[in-house]
Amino acid sequence: MKKEKILVLCAHNDDQIIGCGGTFAKYVGEGKIVKTVIFSFGESSHPHFKPEIIKKERVKEAIESDRVLGGKKITFLGLKDAHFKQEIKEKNIKEKLIALIDKEKPDKIFTHSDDDFHPDHNEVYFLVKQLVEEGSVNCDVYLFDVWNVVKLKKRNLPKLVVDISDTYKIKVKALQEHKTQYNLPGIIGLRWKMFMNALIQGWNHGCKYAEVFYKLK
Repeated sequence: MKKEKILVLCAHNDDQIIGCGGTFAKYVGEGKIVKTVIFSFGESSHPHFKPEIIKKERVKEAIESDRVLGGKKITFLGLKDAHFKQEIKEKNIKEKLIALIDKEKPDKIFTHSDDDFHPDHNEVYFLVKQLVEEGSVNCDVYLFDVWNVVKLKKRNLPKLVVDISDTYKIKVKALQEHKTQYNLPGIIGLRWKMFMNALIQGWNHGCKYAEVFYKLK
């Protein structure tokens, strides 16, 4: 029996956990193969350290968090933070992503929502949206939240609701592997937002914790 393949496309190496970590772990528990593509090393998170030091640490953290979630592979595209729009063109990221999707042949893709106000997240969303519109993506595409507080643009789209009551603790444990990020002020706020979102969505859909995704395609 062919195992279902899931591909997560995200800007930074904790976005996949905040956005869909519970679903990620749940799918792995169901025998699905989950792989992640991270566009940046996130070297700008600690500007007072040398970029190569932060890159090394964040790669280690990404690998450890992926192990916690049960992922099969992480691919880094190596874009520089806050320079996605320029480097997507300069580094032929569109062509590389098409080739990667053709190789992996995912059954589902999860990526950023365009409600998110982070510019790097926006660029990933718009690139995926372009691939969908051009026919380079032929599977279901679901959008997750990271920084956005409210959902405005996608609220009328079909939704995927995933009960993560049994995997929420795995999601938290995976996020804790990002030791360079975990106690930054912004991440502390995201941790609370992540908890409240899961709790509210669980309440709305009859379970303890849930993640909700809007369907782009």
